[in-house]
Amino acid sequence: MYKIRHDQEKSLKIKILVVTHKPYWMPQDTIYLPICVGNRMRDMQITSDRSGDNIGDKNPDYCELTGMYWAWKNLKADYVGLAHYRRHFTVKKYVWSLEKRKKIVLTNEELMPILANTDIILPAKRKYYIETNKSHYNHAHQPVWLKETGNIIKKHYPDYEAAFKLVCDRRWAHMFNMFIMRKNYFDAYCEWLFSVLFMLENNVKNSGIKAEPRLYGFVSELLLDVWIEKNKIHYAEVGFIFMERQNWIKKIFEFLKRKAVPKFGRIK
Repeated sequence: MYKIRHDQEKSLKIKILVVTHKPYWMPQDTIYLPICVGNRMRDMQITSDRSGDNIGDKNPDYCELTGMYWAWKNLKADYVGLAHYRRHFTVKKYVWSLEKRKKIVLTNEELMPILANTDIILPAKRKYYIETNKSHYNHAHQPVWLKETGNIIKKHYPDYEAAFKLVCDRRWAHMFNMFIMRKNYFDAYCEWLFSVLFMLENNVKNSGIKAEPRLYGFVSELLLDVWIEKNKIHYAEVGFIFMERQNWIKKIFEFLKRKAVPKFGRIK
């Protein structure tokens, strides 16, 4: 693990992308870099996933990953992270007031002591308790593509196969494609992730099956843990907050409905 010396703290360049597709409040700490994805805000003076070396045209299917790809190819920094306009890291206790949540978003001052002891930060685990990651995915999405992802890994990255199965069989995961990583880890992860996703995309196009929107964004949420597990990388967990009110009654209802009637049909 790379150790940050006290005299290095001020010279480190840390950039956490805040991915957005619409005008929204943004944290003002200099570690944050707002980035527009989906080509919807040409008139706003923020970084766009359509600049430089990019895959911005894939945003409807890749979601926040088009911003992540942009950072991989174009951003020079010592640490790179990803958050969302309505979802941020925090080390403080949850507050109910939406306005007060803006004041507890992770700051550079709070981040430095954590990075002194780890190279990667992930959001707190999301626990499913009554089902595995695989069953949760299959009830909400097209099961065929998670299975095809496993086939791609088995064929092209066989040393990741055991980790893929382990993550699929778990009842928790680090979701939302949120992270903060030292740049060399970030580069290595992107190299592997986009290799898998581009092969999956090619297979989808040749299958004759119409894929659901945001497919590669959904699949990638499980692949982060696969990469972490296979490479035995130490990480720290940090809390996260939603910047909008959550309709938990609706979420619970949709969760139970998917168990009774899976969105894309029953899994055989």
